Amino acid sequence: MTILIVTDSKDKSISALQKEISDRGQNSFRFDIDAFPTEVGLEIQYSLDHEQIILFANEEKLILDEVSTVWNRFLRNAAKNETGALIPPTIESQFRNPSIQESCTMLEGMLASLNTVQVDPLSNQIRANNKQLQLQTAQNLSIDIPRTLITNNPEAVRNFSQECQHGLITKMLSRPIIDDHGQEKIFYTNPVSPEILNNLDRLRFCPMVFQEQIPKALELRITIVGKQVFTAAVDSQRYQTARYDWRRGQMDLRQGWRLYHLPQGVEAKLLQLMDYFELQYGAMDIILTPDDRYIFLEVNPVGEFYWLEQVLNLPITKAVSDLLIQTKENF
Repeated sequence: MTILIVTDSKDKSISALQKEISDRGQNSFRFDIDAFPTEVGLEIQYSLDHEQIILFANEEKLILDEVSTVWNRFLRNAAKNETGALIPPTIESQFRNPSIQESCTMLEGMLASLNTVQVDPLSNQIRANNKQLQLQTAQNLSIDIPRTLITNNPEAVRNFSQECQHGLITKMLSRPIIDDHGQEKIFYTNPVSPEILNNLDRLRFCPMVFQEQIPKALELRITIVGKQVFTAAVDSQRYQTARYDWRRGQMDLRQGWRLYHLPQGVEAKLLQLMDYFELQYGAMDIILTPDDRYIFLEVNPVGEFYWLEQVLNLPITKAVSDLLIQTKENF
């Protein structure tokens, strides 16, 4: 039996994971969805008494009946529009766009139809990726969250700002990536200035998230694999680039991360949140305030971890490997 890894060619964590799996005497098969459908083939056959799904990649063939478990990173790639990335851009958009859409749909169907355990099923990831549901669920579990307004109503934002003594930040629900003259740009979290509050007319065309600005003693990145919890902390306020969103100043902060011991009660609630969404893997962002409150921001069901593992030597790859192999052995 084989562990199927669904990812893309840019995912630097996979080589280390495959080595860890191989060192344990297990087989794995890497499926880079950005190479589908140009360099990777997929066949799905149904007949009266027969069903077969076959992957062709790197001159290898995998019959998916041989798959025991799946490390499913598809949502990570779908968010970045990686599927069909190698389809020549010279192809007219009226043909290229449907090709990408059909490729995505085929991959979603393949994952949905696999009769095996996935870490995690795409349906679970999609549900858990809903930021509104995350905040509601965290609040129901007595996990602190920021005051939040999601709206396309400018007047509601101005009224909301009066309730938030430390000011407002704004961000997108889906963290879209836009093409700005050939360059990919990400919408980061940003402060809402008085000038912005007075010029919100275009908000009616695109709802956004507005939250109270939370004072930060530390920012925590919490990676959960099964029941294992790996917590790292950084003082994001040391650099102007990272003050509102540590991702924007990630290079400045790279050597500033350190291990952090999360209180048992907080850890237990976060595991409850994972259980609610039926996730075995997730990467969470939390603010620790100067008065020692833990404020939940979000959980990413396919969040990156390898960069943090390299900085702090955290055994996250081993934990993922253990989870996949344990699941395989119990399949």
